[in-house]
Amino acid sequence: MTVNPRVTVSAYRPLEMEIPALTPAQQDVVDMLGAAKADRPEFPPDLRHDLRAQLEGALAGAVADVDADDPLWVSKHKLREVHGCEAKYRADEVFVVSPANARGVVAHKAIELSINLGGDHDPLELIDEAIARLEHSDQRGEQWVAEWLRTCSEVERAEVKAEANDRLVKFLDCWPPLNPKWRPAPESKLYVDLCDGRIVLAGKVDLALGRAEGNRAGKVLVDLKTGRAYHSHREDLRFYALIEAIRLGVPPRRLATHYLDSGRLDPEEVTLDVLDAAVARTIDGVLAMVELNDPDRDLVKKPGPPCDWCPLAEDCAEGREWLDAERGGF
Repeated sequence: MTVNPRVTVSAYRPLEMEIPALTPAQQDVVDMLGAAKADRPEFPPDLRHDLRAQLEGALAGAVADVDADDPLWVSKHKLREVHGCEAKYRADEVFVVSPANARGVVAHKAIELSINLGGDHDPLELIDEAIARLEHSDQRGEQWVAEWLRTCSEVERAEVKAEANDRLVKFLDCWPPLNPKWRPAPESKLYVDLCDGRIVLAGKVDLALGRAEGNRAGKVLVDLKTGRAYHSHREDLRFYALIEAIRLGVPPRRLATHYLDSGRLDPEEVTLDVLDAAVARTIDGVLAMVELNDPDRDLVKKPGPPCDWCPLAEDCAEGREWLDAERGGF
């Protein structure tokens, strides 16, 4: 089947495939994310209205002067940054394209293709197809990577291809074939607007599985990560659970961060307490974002692991001190 005039992906032959026995890592995914209907929690029917009322009651005054035609967009990344080092948050408002950014987008696009095409495709074929599609994309949020792919060097392209392929292979190693009955939805976009459109809570879930039935939760939201685990990764998914709860009226039943390098799956059940924590963190984050619009505000610096990729690191005394201590003075 030809999916792009530049790249041909092998024919989709799901009926001819024998589903192989699951590896222990793949079986862990099934065991940790699956649940019988009787074990799935029910939530109050007015939950979405209560959550919205809490957020809007706390934030309406702070965003009264925000133009609904140019709303304050709140993402998991912006929340994570504003709760960390304020100087880095301010510096990161200027997006800098890098091979690392492109690598992540290519890997996620290839994972999306692997799920939606089905069959047993060669990972590098999927990577080539992902690059070809992204290179010609005019979708919002992908235009920057399209421009980068059109102008990068062959060496940079090869590096991105190799690193994205590594992520894709690890995903295929760790995840079982996804049954269509699980309703897999890769790169699932979520958003809700608050305060008459002056605030938008937005996100893109790496993988959503399942569905709600009535007031009974059934969906699982998954974030795919490389590298080390951080507490903020759970906070990211709680933010997504909050958006889903307001959007649908029923939150997901479970959240899970899957660390591809280690094969570790970190699940968390969604409860009312989890949603309350997400509400409080979102309110604090939005209020901080509004305050940081004041260019004369003194910025709080919080050195830590993000100093490794902070654009201010070379000229930040606190950041240099922390990095030198971590690296033993080198």
